[in-house]
Amino acid sequence: MWDPSETTLYSMMMFLFMETILEMYLTRRQISVYKQCKTVPRELQHVMNSDTFEKARVYGLDKAHYGMFKMIVCDIVILQLELYFGFMAMVWARSVEIAENIGLNPKSEIQVGCLFSLILNIIGIFKEMPFKIYGTFVLEEKHGFNKQTAGFFVKDQIKAFVVAQALTIPVAAAFIYIVQIGGQYFFIWLWAFVAVVSLVLITIYPVYIAPIFDKFRPLEDGELKKSIHDLASSVKFPLGQLFVVEGSKRSAHSNAYFTGLFGVKRIVLFDTLLVNKGLPADDPSLSESDKGKGCKNEEVLAVLAHELGHWKLGHVAKNIVIMQLQMFLIFLAFSKLFTYGPLYEAVGLPAGEKPILIGFMVIVMYVLAPYNTMISLAMTIMSRRFEYQADGFAQELGYADELGNALIKLQLDNLGFPVYDWMYSAWNHSHPTVLQRLERLKSLNKEGHKSKTQ
Repeated sequence: MWDPSETTLYSMMMFLFMETILEMYLTRRQISVYKQCKTVPRELQHVMNSDTFEKARVYGLDKAHYGMFKMIVCDIVILQLELYFGFMAMVWARSVEIAENIGLNPKSEIQVGCLFSLILNIIGIFKEMPFKIYGTFVLEEKHGFNKQTAGFFVKDQIKAFVVAQALTIPVAAAFIYIVQIGGQYFFIWLWAFVAVVSLVLITIYPVYIAPIFDKFRPLEDGELKKSIHDLASSVKFPLGQLFVVEGSKRSAHSNAYFTGLFGVKRIVLFDTLLVNKGLPADDPSLSESDKGKGCKNEEVLAVLAHELGHWKLGHVAKNIVIMQLQMFLIFLAFSKLFTYGPLYEAVGLPAGEKPILIGFMVIVMYVLAPYNTMISLAMTIMSRRFEYQADGFAQELGYADELGNALIKLQLDNLGFPVYDWMYSAWNHSHPTVLQRLERLKSLNKEGHKSKTQ
């Protein structure tokens, strides 16, 4: 009969294995769709030719096969072996040894914990790097989306690592300290600390961190800039600055977003969203493949009307509240479980040794995995509902046709495949499919016209 630590270990391994099998099953369903669906859907036949549809189909198929391979290697082989052989316990023991060798106090959980966090992140980079390289320079390159040079990629990874350590190591130290001194209700102090840190990061990220990785330029004066300011004013959005980010140096995919929690906010447009990257047609930096791509001004406004809908309808605030509630519940569960010895023994630690960071990781990543899965599915369902509502907001502003055109254009430019298995989409997609959104916009438009004539 298994002892409590073995029962804990095999229960965690079994759930993670079954979850991966479920995700692989859903991916196999979508692969079948890619293989069987070879004609353009009727709703898109007027804008999508067979050649583009075939490219999107092959791109989707390649991504799905790559996703299957990565799940097998990372989630079935590596993760299961790490759990079974006590990988985290090995890293912790090594951190204690290194701490002693470099003059740190091996009995200080804060000092060893910071070193443990650093070593774990370094190992994580080596595990993830082959997949990043393949995804960027093979998969995305093959389908024409990668715009990164090897030098840009290396510098990007180094900057990301340095920034990540500068943020995570102090937070890890503070996390351990709060648990140590916080008493019986340390989870409340922990939640308050993490809430403040997350809100600060959301506030400073677009101003100080994002420019480390990408170049931002103010949107040039002109018709589009004026129209965006007029649109923001019409819904009382406190727009301060308008930026274009040179996302085309990284990828050919398009996007737009707004940032800022309090007071004045900024809107950021990816240059790939704009026609000719927002540059004059004769600009020497434009390649022939870039010319003519992107959305017209009215379509850009429609995309922004959708994004402003998220703000106006309170979706951003609701997500923040839900995130904070989630963090509180996680810390509460952690406070109730982190003293349970078999959790630590299950991942290879000696009896009686209970490092706070390992306890938190085991509880959040493995013990609460079923809860996390259910919450993730619920959040996906809610996100899709929010997307429909934001589309409806854009429709009420009179942008239904333009938003539909923008969705189609972005779908074509990004080689998005328009047909999805319903189970795969419900599990994986935070946004409804383009066909679902177009159908909803069409019905909203009809209802809108009816109400105006009554």
